[in-house]
Amino acid sequence: MAQVLHIGMVAPPWYDIPPRAYGGIEAVVHGLVQGLRHRGHRVTVIGAGPTVDLRTYDEPPSARIGDPFPEVVHAAGAARLLRGLDVDIVHDHSLAGPLTAAARLVPTIVTCHNHVGGELGDYYRRLGPDVALVAVSAAQRAHAPDLNWTARVHNAVDAAAWPFREHKEEWVLWLGRMSPDKGAHLAVEAARAAGRRILLVGRQAEPVEVAYFRRRVSPLLGPDAEYLGEADVALKRELFSRARCLVLPLLWDEPFGMVMIEAMACGTPVVALRRGAVPEIVVDGVTGFVRDTPAELPAAIEGVSALDPRAVRARVERHFDLPVMVQGYEQVYRKAMAREPGAPRQPLPLGR
Repeated sequence: MAQVLHIGMVAPPWYDIPPRAYGGIEAVVHGLVQGLRHRGHRVTVIGAGPTVDLRTYDEPPSARIGDPFPEVVHAAGAARLLRGLDVDIVHDHSLAGPLTAAARLVPTIVTCHNHVGGELGDYYRRLGPDVALVAVSAAQRAHAPDLNWTARVHNAVDAAAWPFREHKEEWVLWLGRMSPDKGAHLAVEAARAAGRRILLVGRQAEPVEVAYFRRRVSPLLGPDAEYLGEADVALKRELFSRARCLVLPLLWDEPFGMVMIEAMACGTPVVALRRGAVPEIVVDGVTGFVRDTPAELPAAIEGVSALDPRAVRARVERHFDLPVMVQGYEQVYRKAMAREPGAPRQPLPLGR
């Protein structure tokens, strides 16, 4: 194996690592850390809660999502903790953390987990060369091709941890954050038009999520459409393995979508609208169906019975399993460390 690295891994402050229920970014961070350590690297995780190596919060401030202060407090705390570490590289998954990158000698890698349009794109643009950005999909990168991208590394799951089941039940599943752009109401309508029962699973924490559920989703519920609330990891794995398919009528260009590869790891196909990274993840006619309009979803839900669950699972093992992601980030780290001779990074003076 090549040189062993010491990596400072900065997680977002909002959920435990690994997450108990909701927390897609945290799940990615946990898997990456485990994979890097398995390959012999030293990783120091900075985050919130009792399971990380160095804490900025004793407990994740989950109830304050949307409040900017936990982000900036977390960024300031992480920067101070990193100054006490002898790391080769910093890998930051937080929002405000990259603001401190210019003050350190080692390179900073930032994975962009969210849509990079609008103000978020302007933010990354103004960070300039102080951070090397990693996209989680080609679709995400295409939204802002002028940013300081260094690579594209797809998110991944530990495929072996997700139970494969070849024979599925007759109901369909929608799982995600109860946000208007996730299309839960369209999933209910599509399942009902297909004559299939649907289970909906997801959190509703922020005011916009609560309002959307009350206004658009709750009126559609009934004997054939049941809302189960938020699921922990064990329940998610059970539901993904049993469902006929995952229905994902996205109404925005989602940069990735962890629920798709989690379902596929269980051999469960995905029926989704053609938005964001969906066509990169779902192979139409093999691991699910990608459609252009909600009106096409009911027929696709019925069509999944022709798909082979083993081929669905194999797609994850080849492209979205942890070793694939870990090797991708190892290449990113070494590329960032191999800077041009004679062009070392210079920290900002303390008085600047």
